Amino acid sequence: MLRSNGSGAEQVQPTTPVPAQSFRFSTPVVDTPGIFVLGSWLVRLVRLLVLLPFRFPVAVITASVSVLVFNHLGWVWLAVAWTVADLGLLVWWRRWPQTFRRYVALRVLAAWRWLSVYQRHWQPVLVVAGLAESYQERRYLPRIRRVTCTDWADRVRVRLVAGTSPADMEQRVSELAHGFGAPSCRVSVLGARDVVLEFPRHDTLADPLDAMPVPEEPDLAALPVGAGEDGEPWLLRLHGTHVLVVGVTGAGKGSVLWSAIRAMLPAIHDGTAEVRAIDPKRMELSYGRTLFADYADDGKAAVELLEQAVADMQERAERYAGIQRSHVPSTRDPFVVVVLDEVAFLTAYHPDRDVRRRAENAIATLTSQGRSVGFCVLAALQDPRKEVMNLRNLFPDKVALRLDEAGQVDMVLGEGARDRGALAHLIDPGLPGVAFVKLEGSPSPVRVRAAYVTDEDIDRMAGGGA
Repeated sequence: MLRSNGSGAEQVQPTTPVPAQSFRFSTPVVDTPGIFVLGSWLVRLVRLLVLLPFRFPVAVITASVSVLVFNHLGWVWLAVAWTVADLGLLVWWRRWPQTFRRYVALRVLAAWRWLSVYQRHWQPVLVVAGLAESYQERRYLPRIRRVTCTDWADRVRVRLVAGTSPADMEQRVSELAHGFGAPSCRVSVLGARDVVLEFPRHDTLADPLDAMPVPEEPDLAALPVGAGEDGEPWLLRLHGTHVLVVGVTGAGKGSVLWSAIRAMLPAIHDGTAEVRAIDPKRMELSYGRTLFADYADDGKAAVELLEQAVADMQERAERYAGIQRSHVPSTRDPFVVVVLDEVAFLTAYHPDRDVRRRAENAIATLTSQGRSVGFCVLAALQDPRKEVMNLRNLFPDKVALRLDEAGQVDMVLGEGARDRGALAHLIDPGLPGVAFVKLEGSPSPVRVRAAYVTDEDIDRMAGGGA
């Protein structure tokens, strides 16, 4: 480059940018003295010995007593003591099997499952599932606090790593279930960093259920319609809510509808409850037409039935205004259940636009205003998409039977239901009636199976029997 200084030109060497100097400081690696490693092992051993009596009190007491008897009395008396103990356990098992199972068998099973399944596979399963956290080149895992067993499932109580949330576990329920060889996994939150993982040991709903016995005095807020995964009865609430049942063809929607009607039979017969049925297919509900206070099987008649229900509801609400706030079933004001099979026929598929509009308005009015005055809508649906049924949010309680797609699970049960273990899209087609239930105010879906009400059962119901 040439630069002029007035008296001439002088050549100046070009300057080039000097690259920034980078300095890398490496963390020095210092070998841990052996005394500290040995000390950490001793601390862990002492901690194990201190906690062992609290975790396995029966085993520790038994071992301690056995050692004392052997040291002071010899092996003969030890054999006698063990024989007496075994005879006592045998008598306990035969005489009081329920308490023996609760206090002995299930606790032994929990200890065995803790050692052979969860403690053994805990680290690899959680690392592969992406639930291990790293900080400063150290790996942190959620810690097992306790394992307990019920008749049907293992409950693993876990303390989470600081900075994580139960949602991290909920998003990995499928990986956890497969990792520990369980049919499914559900997450329950007990408190801050305190969750329970529930692993069923086998599918308790694999066998079909016969029609449930008809209750002598039905509770319209707790109707027995099937069984839950825990072996307890599935009690369906109708009084004071609305229920939407969704499932593909053959999933078992009819089992839910007929089980609910069957459970109400005494109330229907004495006039404190009535069913108004809409059956566009003319197949599902037509068997029991004599049980219904009103029945419709085409679009125009169905809309008229719905609009009459709205008029009756509003008349009752006008009488209740300023007098009472809740409904008590009686022969004058019976509990009214509007059963809608294939509700999409009225809201989306009917060729008459006016019929679709009127039906949607009537259903919206019933579901938004009918709960407090004793009107309930029990609707069944195949396709839960919004363009087919945009009134899903007006049904507080929802039942998801087998569905076609994973995304439909959250459409029916609410956002995050699939992460909480409600895998309705994976229900075996050979298990009709199996479903996941999401109740109002409860974030956790529950797996259930509806009882199968046969045509013969319906004929007996319609004829006045059970």
